[in-house]
Amino acid sequence: MQFIDLKRQYEIYREAIHQGMQRVLDHGRFIMGPEIAELEAKLAAYVGVRHALTCASGTDALFMALLALGVGPGDEVITVPFTWISSAEVICLAGARPIFVDIDPETFNLDPDKLEAAISVRTKAIIAVDLFGQMADYEAITAVAKRHGVAVIEDAAQSLGATQHGVAAGAQGIIACTSFFPSKTLGCYGDGGACFTRDDDLAARMRAIRTHGGEQRHHHTVVGMNARFDTLQAAVLLAKWPHFPEEIAQRRRLGERYSQLLDGLCVVPRVAPGNTMVYAQYTIRVPALAREAVQEVLETKGIPSAIYYPKCLHEQPVFAAHGYHFGDFPAAEQASREVLSLPMHPWLSEEEQDQVVAALALALK
Repeated sequence: MQFIDLKRQYEIYREAIHQGMQRVLDHGRFIMGPEIAELEAKLAAYVGVRHALTCASGTDALFMALLALGVGPGDEVITVPFTWISSAEVICLAGARPIFVDIDPETFNLDPDKLEAAISVRTKAIIAVDLFGQMADYEAITAVAKRHGVAVIEDAAQSLGATQHGVAAGAQGIIACTSFFPSKTLGCYGDGGACFTRDDDLAARMRAIRTHGGEQRHHHTVVGMNARFDTLQAAVLLAKWPHFPEEIAQRRRLGERYSQLLDGLCVVPRVAPGNTMVYAQYTIRVPALAREAVQEVLETKGIPSAIYYPKCLHEQPVFAAHGYHFGDFPAAEQASREVLSLPMHPWLSEEEQDQVVAALALALK
């Protein structure tokens, strides 16, 4: 059994993927070829914004967003401590200070009730992370941000395909960012990402930033970086694109089936009112002291599992100088010790799900 079965996906879409990559090999425009603009148009239309700008990774997307907003030394940017390190490391790379806010223990996303207390005169932006496939509470987050004149960035690396009150992931905040890492809901065969915005000026600024600071060759208007998306990778995503809605629907069906089968056995994901969830990972909670033993039982049954994330960011040595301590963010810390992600991908069979559930029941006896 595969945790994420990318090989099965490739076998199904093989012909379209090969054809798309062959077109790139034939025209030879490996950097910023026509597939880039085609993909960006499809992404923008799907999300419902004016601009989608592909880039080299989800991390680059977040960094570009901060640079476009003018975040720099002396600024503070708020994010959560329970996430992949990209959400915070880009803040440091921009020269700003990361300020952590605890999570809602039911959704694993930023707790809006704790947000206001973290805002200071130096707060420039909030990076709200959509963890495990559902969106953070943007109505509440945006209301706080507006009162203080703070920009909101949506980190939609795990939520592309989800919605909140009918609004697509990627359409929240002044800028939203996503990742095309192979294991994401829409993944390429390498690194990749994208920024989304409705703001024409920010879009122009990010286009310049991703290409060494200039939209025109040999004319550099800002300090930028090399964050262009490979044309070959765009061709891979275009081949997968027609199937993306079907894959999202299948993820939801399988996620809901998991929750029905596991209800009462462990703590299953809670989908907040108004949200749809894409189950980028299907993540349960088990008792912290039992988690390692549960994983071992699953492994003996041939069932892979993963922990996202075993240690919070404020516990990482790289952020030690910021003065946080264990106990500062109890909801995030508890989640990091209890979460366990089970196999999840659109081609997971019901028989495989039943095997996972049976093994988990045995492990949690």
